[in-house]
Amino acid sequence: MQRLEGMVLSLNVALVYNDPTPDRYSNMGEADAVSDVLEEVKAVYDALLVMGYSVVKVPLVPPLEDARATLTRLDAGVIFNLFEGFAGQPETEAMVAGMMATMGKPFTGSAAPTLALALDKVKTKELLMAAGVNTPRYQVLYPHTVSSFNLGFPVIVKPVAEDASHGVNQDSVVKDIGALKQQVEKVCSDYGGRALVEQFLNGRELSATIMGIRHPRLLSISEIVFSLPSELPNMLTFGAKWLTDDVYFHHTDPVCPAQVDDALWAHISEVSLAAYRLLDCRGYARVDMRLDASGRASVLEVNPNPDISLTSGAVRQASAIGITYPQFIDRIVQMAFDKE
Repeated sequence: MQRLEGMVLSLNVALVYNDPTPDRYSNMGEADAVSDVLEEVKAVYDALLVMGYSVVKVPLVPPLEDARATLTRLDAGVIFNLFEGFAGQPETEAMVAGMMATMGKPFTGSAAPTLALALDKVKTKELLMAAGVNTPRYQVLYPHTVSSFNLGFPVIVKPVAEDASHGVNQDSVVKDIGALKQQVEKVCSDYGGRALVEQFLNGRELSATIMGIRHPRLLSISEIVFSLPSELPNMLTFGAKWLTDDVYFHHTDPVCPAQVDDALWAHISEVSLAAYRLLDCRGYARVDMRLDASGRASVLEVNPNPDISLTSGAVRQASAIGITYPQFIDRIVQMAFDKE
């Protein structure tokens, strides 16, 4: 994408994000994913300055009406949207993006309907399956419906509508009905009343970052290489992403670019681009996948507006093809002006 001539010298960027506050995640030992947004904000802010933009930080705090008032008062040519939802209220991520859309100002990343859809893992899986895109078999269970379980073990139990791996830990993979009942009860109690129970695939874990609007393309492919003790399931937990003293953090290593042959590269590209388009992602997104027993890529999640901190998977994949961090951030800004 070509940089818009003369735009940077006169362009003010409002860097919008959620100001971390105490919330229900703090009581569950999962506050790190919320507070880490400040590291991401600093990295993006510094990169924008390097690229010649004028930048103002705009932290948002609840309630929503206060956030709306703050956005309405903005005097900026473009909004760089790092808002991930108020703590404990992930659904507000899409609501705030909807507010941005009504203001008529360009903003980075995906629109509200895409963010809302991606947050709901069940609706996303339904969309993927209807389009013939492979995703693990699943059920939605409640404590009183565990007896209707009809998948084969092992399965992984997740919250239906959370991001940042909230609620995913080493106990999430279960191998018998007793453990299933216990985990469904915990997830339903802590995360909104429904549990997504999904066939657990033990193949390679890969992710692909896609960038673009009219002609999206895959940047690179990363793999998580596991070196966990044999009694622990190979998976990306909350601790693997956010807790530096967690065993998963030290034994789940990202490798980029992943070692894949041409056929697998083409397959991953086809699957991830299909998922990107199905959810109508805009600008940039990360698609997380696992290979099943036959070597097919199975979509676990689609992440529009993913983490773009310095050590994130998306940034690692951009770097793998020679895009510096400031260049990566600049491309995201430029795509905010592409309406098609």
